[in-house]
Amino acid sequence: MNYTSTRDAAQKVTAQQAILKGLAPGGGLFVPTSLPGLNLQTLLGKTYNQVALAVLQAFLPDYAPDFLQQALDDSYGENFDNKAGHVVKVTDGLFALELWHGPTSAFKDYALQLMPKLLVQARAMLNETDETIFMVATSGDTGKAALEGYKNRPGIKMAVFYPENGVSEVQRLQMATQQGDNLAVYAVKGNFDDTQRGIKIAFNSQDIATRLLAQHKKLSSANSINWGRLLPQIVYYITSYLALCQNGAVAMGQPVDFCVPTGNFGDIMAGYYAKLMGLPVGQLICASNQNNVLSDFFASGKYVAKRPLHKTSSPSMDILVSSNLERLLYHETQSPAQVSQWMADLAEKGEYQVDAKTLEEINKTFAAGWADEEQVSEEIAELKTKYNYLADPHTAVAFKVWRNLPASGRPVVVLSTASPYKFSGKVLQALGQVVPADEFDAIAKLEQVSGTKAPAALTALKTKPVRFTQVIEADEMLEVPFTL
Repeated sequence: MNYTSTRDAAQKVTAQQAILKGLAPGGGLFVPTSLPGLNLQTLLGKTYNQVALAVLQAFLPDYAPDFLQQALDDSYGENFDNKAGHVVKVTDGLFALELWHGPTSAFKDYALQLMPKLLVQARAMLNETDETIFMVATSGDTGKAALEGYKNRPGIKMAVFYPENGVSEVQRLQMATQQGDNLAVYAVKGNFDDTQRGIKIAFNSQDIATRLLAQHKKLSSANSINWGRLLPQIVYYITSYLALCQNGAVAMGQPVDFCVPTGNFGDIMAGYYAKLMGLPVGQLICASNQNNVLSDFFASGKYVAKRPLHKTSSPSMDILVSSNLERLLYHETQSPAQVSQWMADLAEKGEYQVDAKTLEEINKTFAAGWADEEQVSEEIAELKTKYNYLADPHTAVAFKVWRNLPASGRPVVVLSTASPYKFSGKVLQALGQVVPADEFDAIAKLEQVSGTKAPAALTALKTKPVRFTQVIEADEMLEVPFTL
C-alpha cells in the first residue's frame, strides 16, 4: 500500500516513508491511496492485539508480521493494566470506551506506545543514518505520551512544546518530570495554535532543512498529522464494536454511533477510516468544548480559525486549527488542488468555505455539537449521581453533546479520553466539593469522594524531580532543533 499527499497527488511514498517523514512536502498530510476492507466475523472473539495485527498488516504490508506482533505485544499489555480497548456499560444503549488505562492515563498512549517502534523499524528498513528530530506541539496529553514512548530510542531526539498556562498542573508535571536523555520540554508563551504554527513553519522551512541536513539530522512529527499516530487509533473503534457484539449489546452489522471529544480531529478521523473500511458506524459525533470551531464548520461549511481562544477545563481541546480535518476534506473531494486552496485560504485569511456538495456529503457521516463550562460541570455531576460513572472534563463534553443531540435510536459509544484524576480539581468542583489548593491533596480527596483509585503513575508525580522549566517565545521554537 502506498500513501499520497492531501495537497499533491504526484506524491507517492511507502508506509515507512510516510511514518518517518511525518509531514508531506508542501505541508500536506499523508493518506492511504486505498483502504482495506473489514471481515468482522473473522475478528469476533479475537484479542485486542490480534485485531490490531490484522489492521496493521493491511496498512503496513512492508513490515514483517513477526515484527508487528512483537511490537503490539510490547505496546499493549500490563502497561495498560490489561485493559486495552476497555468498554464500560453506563446504561442501556450507552457505553464508554475507556482509553486512559495506559502509562500516561490518556488515549494518546494507544498511538504513542506503538508508533516509536514503527518509526525505529522504518529507519532500519530505509537504512536511515541521519538523526531524527521530533518537534511535538501538545495541548496537554500528546506531550507526555510522546515523551514516554520515545525516551532513549536510538537515533531519535525530541522537543515537546506546550502552551504556558494552557495545560493542567498534572499534565505539566507529567512533562516536566519526564526522564530520558534524548528529550527536551519547553513552555511556550501563547496558545496551542501558536506552538502548532511554529512546528509547521519549521517543517516547511527549506533553510531549517538545509541547516539540519548539514548536521545529519531530519525533522519528523509525533503529532496526529503523522500517519503513524492515527493508524493505531483505528483499532479501538473496531474492537469496541466487536465487544458490543460479543456481549449481545448489538447484533453483528447493526450500526453504532461514536461520540468523540476532539480538538485536532485526529481521534475522530480514525473512526472515519474505520467506517470507510466497513465498520457499521451510524454517526460520528464531533464533540467540541467552548472552542467550537468544528461544530460551526459542520453547521455552515465555513471554517473560521480567526477567533478568540477560550481557556477551558478540557485543555486538550483548546484548539482552533484542527489539522486532521484536512484528511477528511481530501477523502470527501478527492481533489488535492481544492484542499490545497482551502488550506492556503486558512493560512492567509484565517478561514475557508467548502462548497455545499462537500458539506452535504460530510454531514451524511458526521454530527456535531459543543458544551460550555457550566454544561460540562453539570454533566460530570449527573454522570456520577445517576450512573456512578466518574468522567474527566473532555469525556463529559462528549456525553453532554450526545445528550443534547436528537436521539438516533442507535447504541452509542462515548470515547473516554483521559483519567478524571488528571483534572481532579475540576471534577471535585463539579461534584460540589471544596477543592484543596494542592494538586495531590485534590487527587486524594477525589479518591475518597468517588470510591475509586487514582492511577499510580499520577500519584507518583508528587515525589519526582522537575527537570524542565524553560519558557520561550514562539519564534524561539525554530532554533530548538539545532540545540538538541
